Amino acid sequence: MKNFNFNLSKICFYLAIVFISLGITSTYLWYQDHMNTKALDIEIKENLVSIQEEDPVDKSYVNPPFNKEDIYYQYVEVPLLEVDFSKLIEENSDTVAWLQVLGTSIDYPVVQGTDNTFYLDHSFNQKKNKAGWIFSDFRNNLETLNYNSIIYGHGRLDGTMFGTLKNVLTEEWFENKENHLIKLATPTSSTLWQIFSVYTIYKESYYITTFFNHIETYEMFLTTIKNRSIYDFSTSLNKDDKVLTLSTCQDNAGNRIVVHAKLIKKGTPIL
Repeated sequence: MKNFNFNLSKICFYLAIVFISLGITSTYLWYQDHMNTKALDIEIKENLVSIQEEDPVDKSYVNPPFNKEDIYYQYVEVPLLEVDFSKLIEENSDTVAWLQVLGTSIDYPVVQGTDNTFYLDHSFNQKKNKAGWIFSDFRNNLETLNYNSIIYGHGRLDGTMFGTLKNVLTEEWFENKENHLIKLATPTSSTLWQIFSVYTIYKESYYITTFFNHIETYEMFLTTIKNRSIYDFSTSLNKDDKVLTLSTCQDNAGNRIVVHAKLIKKGTPIL
């Protein structure tokens, strides 16, 4: 019995060493990915991109509501993004857009692969990195726009990628109406989107539907995702609206943070 207890103690000791070693290794790898992501973000914003805010020529308001008191008419006065994509595309030909979400730290180029898995663990430079990158659903075309265009990113604890998308769940974010906008620029156009729904939900495929067989199905989709919102944005929707959806993980249990916005302004860049 004494030898058995001694051997059990040794096994427990060695197991503890293994778990501690794994924890240290995991923390080191997380920190390494974090530093690589931060360095790449700095490089992109300092050397690879030129961004300014102004209203381009050939701008158009998209599907305006009849009610002139609608906050839509205040939001459409917000300037669009002007982005020079030339160096970004040279660095990564998968670059399709630049995304800026007001009231968060989300301000990144968007890439698009041939599937929805590559950029889950590859960075903008296409090197392995668990932080991944911000990427568009491979089924979408951000130039022509589907009924529902989806952009994904990891909800990183360090605040990078979609780590600050959780801000939209707070009352402080919601109460500041200036936050309720998303800016998205592509090499051929620049767009402004008005947020109308934010919520959390267990992972599913419904809210990331990109194709609808019938207008009635799309109208039902709009009603469903609007009614899911934890806040009332008092935003009108109809079958002519295009939707931009942002999706990220809330936790490791399969829950998602989701943001939906409708297109309200589109312009042709001056650059």
